Amino acid sequence: MHIGSYDTEPETVAVLDAFLGENGYANDMADGRLLFIRPEKEAPEKMKTVIRHPIK
Repeated sequence: MHIGSYDTEPETVAVLDAFLGENGYANDMADGRLLFIRPEKEAPEKMKTVIRHPIK
């Protein structure tokens, strides 16, 4: 779960990728990344985004 602005989402993805690597997994984004944006009337620091990546 990423909490915050969409601008800082790459930092969360980097943390997830590091976790995968440390635990013997890898991202499997062969078909590209799908992004579902649901803008809310929420302050950017309170926005929540579920990040789902296929792994192998």
